[in-house]
Amino acid sequence: MSIVKRGNSKYWYIHFQLNGVTYIRSSKTTNKKAAVQMEAEWRTQLHANLFLGRKERIQLGQAMAQFCDSRKNTPSYQGLMSCANVVARHFSVTKYIDELTSHELERFKQIRTSAGISNQTIKHNLNLIRGSCEFARKMGYQVGVIEFPQVKIIKPPVRFMSEEEETHLLTCLDPAREGRGLSPFVERSEEMQQMLQDAYDLTILLLDVGGRYSELANIEWARIDMDTRIIHLWRSKVSNGSVLYMTDRVYYMLLKRKRNGPHVFQNRKGLARGYSTQSIRKAIRRAGLESCHVHTFRHTLATRLLQNGLSLYEVKEILGHSKIETTMIYAHLELSQTSMKARDAINRINSRIG
Repeated sequence: MSIVKRGNSKYWYIHFQLNGVTYIRSSKTTNKKAAVQMEAEWRTQLHANLFLGRKERIQLGQAMAQFCDSRKNTPSYQGLMSCANVVARHFSVTKYIDELTSHELERFKQIRTSAGISNQTIKHNLNLIRGSCEFARKMGYQVGVIEFPQVKIIKPPVRFMSEEEETHLLTCLDPAREGRGLSPFVERSEEMQQMLQDAYDLTILLLDVGGRYSELANIEWARIDMDTRIIHLWRSKVSNGSVLYMTDRVYYMLLKRKRNGPHVFQNRKGLARGYSTQSIRKAIRRAGLESCHVHTFRHTLATRLLQNGLSLYEVKEILGHSKIETTMIYAHLELSQTSMKARDAINRINSRIG
């Protein structure tokens, strides 16, 4: 019999053999008639797969879920889940992925564009669908041939802070500052003062080390050697590590911090800080730094290193880029330095020629 009950389960199970292979699956229903229908459909589908060369179909929602699950332990997982929620609002998740059309994707792009969504975000949404299609194809599911719309990303010039802007920002982050919305310094709770100190210290670390926010905000004391003044930074995004020497202000900042747990920066539960940038972003706004973000600190370090003689390949190692192409966004800065060196060399030669 193809429809059976198993153990204490309330659901009917589909159980049969086809071409010498045993197939078992829960119907997820207590309705025997519905289970019989599901069994018939499954047999038909398997027969088509085995003898007619047809592949099993998968719904868009299932394909996205499987693709996201395959990226669960990567830094991109949360972003993919957010994109999946957006896609689910514009497409039927029960639609089979092989039924998707190029026209639907183009229409999705136009709707998002009309809503004022940035091209970068739209591209992330479309990349989720593309990734789900590719993953489904690798898993043996039936996937149609579709053309994804072009989404142009115009990258703005690299934003970095001047020394004056940095000084102003650190003033706006000063843990001892007085200001609107803050209780007087002598009346602040220990928790409030620690929160202000964390924002200031983390900004120093981001500016002088140049790591990604997630790498430094969640760093453990075990990765910091105060004797040698070395930070062993693990970069989860690219799965590599860097050995970085501390600047003096990073060293003295870390020297003053209390070690209350395994992490340098903790949340209220005593765990890793996680993604908590609100206090830093507010300080950026108070400082009036337009087009400036937390990631600008990383750009600032890279820019200063290049302006002071380091090569692109040296900066690549400091930033932990896996490919030199990523570091090439700063290429114009190195070219400027090279041009000045060339000018100075010619001037020296000309002075000797007389």
